[in-house]
Amino acid sequence: MGRVPGSADPLCTHAVCASPLPQGGGEGNDFFHSRADKSIQSEGVLDVYTPDNLNNKNFMKRILALFCAYLLIGVHLAIAQTLQVTGTVISGEDGQPIIGASVVVEGTKTGVTTNVEGKFTLRVDKNAKLKISYIGMQTQVLKAQATMKITLYPDAMLIDEVVVTGMQKMDKRMFTGATAKVDADKVKLDGMADISRSLEGRIAGVSVQNVSGTFGTAPKIRVRGATSIYGSSKPLWVVDGVIIEDAVDVGADDLSSGDAETLISSAIAGLNADDIESFQILKDGSATSIYGARAMAGVIVVTTKKGRAGHSSINYTGEFTMRMKPSYNEFNIMNSQDQMGVYDEMEKKGWLNAADLHRASDSGVYGYMYKLMNTYDPATGQYALPNTPDAINAYKKAAEMRNTDWFDLLFSNAVSQNHSVSISTGTEKASFYASLSALTDPGWYKQSEVKRYTANLNTTYNISEKLSVGLIANASYRKQKAPGTLSATVDAASGEVTRDFDLNPYSYALNSSRALDPHTFYTANYAPFNILHELDHNNMELNIVDLRFQSELKYKPIRGLELSALAAIKYQTTSQEHNILDDANQAIAYRTGMDDATIRDANDLLYKDPDYPYALPISILPDGGIYQRRDYKMAGWDFRATANWNKAWGADERHLTNLFAGMEVNSLKRSNSMFRGWGMQYSLGELPSYVYQFFKKGIEADDKYYSLNHTMGRAVAAFMNATYSYDGRYTLNGTFRYEGTNRMGSSRSARWLPTWNISAAWNAHEEKFFKDLFEPALSHFTLKASYSLTADRGPASVTNSHAIFLGTTPYRPFASIQETGLYLDEPENSELTYEKKHELNIGAEMGFLNNRINFAIDWYRRNNYDLIGLINTSGIGGFAYKYANVASMRSHGVEFTLSTVNIRNRSFSWTSDLIFSNSKTKVTDLSSQNKMMDFISGTGFTRPGYPVRSLFSIPFVGLDENGIPQFDIDGEVTSTDISFQQRDNLDFLKYEGPTDPTITGSLGNVFTYKGFKLNIFLTYAFGNAVRLDPRFSAIYSDLDAMPREFKNRWELSGEEQSTNVPGILPYRLYNDQYKYYYAYNAYNYSTERVAKGDFIRLKEISLGYDFPKKWISYLKMQTLSLKLQATNLMLLYADKKLNGQDPEFFNTGGVASPVPRQFTLTVRLGL
Repeated sequence: MGRVPGSADPLCTHAVCASPLPQGGGEGNDFFHSRADKSIQSEGVLDVYTPDNLNNKNFMKRILALFCAYLLIGVHLAIAQTLQVTGTVISGEDGQPIIGASVVVEGTKTGVTTNVEGKFTLRVDKNAKLKISYIGMQTQVLKAQATMKITLYPDAMLIDEVVVTGMQKMDKRMFTGATAKVDADKVKLDGMADISRSLEGRIAGVSVQNVSGTFGTAPKIRVRGATSIYGSSKPLWVVDGVIIEDAVDVGADDLSSGDAETLISSAIAGLNADDIESFQILKDGSATSIYGARAMAGVIVVTTKKGRAGHSSINYTGEFTMRMKPSYNEFNIMNSQDQMGVYDEMEKKGWLNAADLHRASDSGVYGYMYKLMNTYDPATGQYALPNTPDAINAYKKAAEMRNTDWFDLLFSNAVSQNHSVSISTGTEKASFYASLSALTDPGWYKQSEVKRYTANLNTTYNISEKLSVGLIANASYRKQKAPGTLSATVDAASGEVTRDFDLNPYSYALNSSRALDPHTFYTANYAPFNILHELDHNNMELNIVDLRFQSELKYKPIRGLELSALAAIKYQTTSQEHNILDDANQAIAYRTGMDDATIRDANDLLYKDPDYPYALPISILPDGGIYQRRDYKMAGWDFRATANWNKAWGADERHLTNLFAGMEVNSLKRSNSMFRGWGMQYSLGELPSYVYQFFKKGIEADDKYYSLNHTMGRAVAAFMNATYSYDGRYTLNGTFRYEGTNRMGSSRSARWLPTWNISAAWNAHEEKFFKDLFEPALSHFTLKASYSLTADRGPASVTNSHAIFLGTTPYRPFASIQETGLYLDEPENSELTYEKKHELNIGAEMGFLNNRINFAIDWYRRNNYDLIGLINTSGIGGFAYKYANVASMRSHGVEFTLSTVNIRNRSFSWTSDLIFSNSKTKVTDLSSQNKMMDFISGTGFTRPGYPVRSLFSIPFVGLDENGIPQFDIDGEVTSTDISFQQRDNLDFLKYEGPTDPTITGSLGNVFTYKGFKLNIFLTYAFGNAVRLDPRFSAIYSDLDAMPREFKNRWELSGEEQSTNVPGILPYRLYNDQYKYYYAYNAYNYSTERVAKGDFIRLKEISLGYDFPKKWISYLKMQTLSLKLQATNLMLLYADKKLNGQDPEFFNTGGVASPVPRQFTLTVRLGL
């Protein structure tokens, strides 16, 4: 290539190139010959390439000039064929830049990663294609352009196609068990702090009964029905791979007891609902078998949120909830006018007279009237209430028109608030998620305030491509108040359930007369009583601290193999302080009557010293109040080591295998202590003041003022799971686990147990013929089957694997001769072993019309054996019966989920979900020795041939000529010959049905229009029976409220032909035959006092709005949404006999209360 001689190179600005060149040097000049002595002659000019010429400056300038010319022309041509790309990669979820996204030229290894702003620069060929990818995002391949803005979206298919068992994550195509996954954001009920209640109606086969709605109490959750007779049948909770234990082991019946222990019965009450990502419910043996002897009742796996690589956000959620006060319009409680009419009849029948009420233990409107009539005012010289007909009628008229609304006085519409802030970020090297939340609830009713604070930290560090470590820390603190309460007791003779000094506001509003003046002190337990005053002076305070720390190390030594080690520490402590102040009714009752001989002799709370039989009763609480404290502590640790190996075999890698094996060890210690501080003078700076007679009485009655109890559980297990799949079409799975625990008997066969599972699945949609024959009508089809053996450790109360000896103080008539001793509480059962369950499950999943219609169905049959039950003994050792593995039962059921996309376009969508479950149980073998009371009470019990927790009733045959209930007791009609302690010959009892519903489910519809979202969610339950609240008694006081049925009560002879409502028993007749007391209690448990538990409930209706991003971008926000939600709005259908009684709730007093009707405003924003 040449140029004009003597001119500068136009392509080069270098000084050498700009210099004039020697003339000559035409085409054909070879400047790069290998020989130094070669000469080239052109146009008479001779240039010789010799070492001497290398020193010639002009010669060197010419060489450099031509070199620059060739180089720059080549570069120019190369630039003309390439493209410099500048772009940004953002997240489609929130528009945030993705840090560390991979941008690679397709088909090459050339590429870059995005910087902290999500930007990248890359020079590529004009026709090149770029492959943009990131972990957890859908990979995109795009044609290169000079300026690009790329949006990556989460790989929803990847997320949905993974099953999380708590120990491992599996491809759903290779998972053969019955399971269901729900996202927490989709099921969360705003305003409900306990996320477990949100599972009601969300998953086929999972029943959630809100037996109590008080904060901290656990709902009654069943996965495919009951699995034990005496056990709790509670599913196992697993949070981020760690089993979560309850602070106290509360049984199924105890959940509805109303006792204070139920306030700490929820395993996940310390979790912030906003921190939960999803729930995975493992239902059949194939899904749960990896947990062996802990999973017979199902497993609920909770996965908490974590940071995602390339995603950074700060999120805030605020929930503002107002609960509606209950209304008397919903219940059949008499108003004050009707109630005074009943009192008038009672007065005429000999009750409510001045002689009896003046010193009665309990009195209300009439008792206070007589008190006023006997209260003389020296200043005026008159009595507080003149004993004249006009004055008495005026007093009664005022009470008649009072109509006190106890719900309005005891309940509040105060707004509870729940605030949560979370920070999430991550890169390919590390992810980070942290959150703080604060719940402040002033309380739905008096003395029910709750404050809860939580903190959560979830981090993962990828030290290298092969090594990573995860750290999770969770902490919560809860301070809660509750009305003072004692445990309920059952009168074994009469069958009456009572709770002394019960202050439950809900129970009080339903059972207390509306004729009472809310500002007047009436009489209860011989002492002045006013509910508003008592709630302020008799209450409990709970302080709960819950901590969990865990770490998991993962190592991948070779491709396909992952080794993992997980360690966790759990600790919970609860202090429950019951403060009974000096002037509380309960404290005053212990010293009432010292100045009145009649009351002194009748008051059972006064102490009569047996050493001095002729001495007068004295008070053991002459001053101050009572300070009672209970402490519950739980500490445990878990360690698990696993190996997970995945391999694809064959030339086309159609043979897929997964081997998972490991071992785990765990330990759990529980302790509880009780202390009773007697004579605490709160009004004098909390100064103790006690008398020695308190201790003397305790010694004589074996009533301890402090106690301490410790339990320890240890377990070790080894397990393995093997899965083989051919081309994703045919899958075989097997699980084996071998474990032991100190809870079981000492023999090896009892203490150590192997559990196993065999299952298979066929993914028909992976077959070659499927697409041609069925699509798009049938989009996918999967058939599954499994058979398994799982187990449970049995009820916590049965621990006689060794002989149980307890200390005691035998009764002695005098404290001076007391002694301690040991007694055999339960004889040893060295063969006490696990409760076991064989289960066969067959299921199918299918999608229609490109998955616009999805249907999943499962059928199962269970055989539960070696269940704990009572067995007759020879009597050696002094025990006629003992607990052993002698019971069995069978169950079966069917469940399905139907999900449809009815309408979907760019601006509007309508989706529906129908869930149905039917589960039935039948006890096949049980030597029941339970009392009649166990069968007829609200929780029920069972007999061979009947479901678990069956409800029975005493057959009611009508009223006699005096309006007294009559019953058919084993073929004989009687009103008094009734024994609630009877254990034999109970065939006369009528079976009403199971207490747990046999059919449960829901119907949900979600409508979206642009940014609006309307959710209407119904739940239903059918097939169970409910015991109506016990409202009838042989003796009523003028404090009591009566149901409206009393308007139809028997009043005159002959009315027994037209009504079944018992009349008010005359005082004379009661004194002549005190056993009539049994008749009225039996009526509460008769066939007349049963209703169907069927209901359809409008569980949730909510309207939300997501603000468009272009509206909020000016505020530097990524997301902003508002939602108004009504929860537990109404019962669309229920048995009319319930008369306002919630079919799920057990009104047992104490700390129990129903789930309220509430409205919640939720604000969510993201930065």
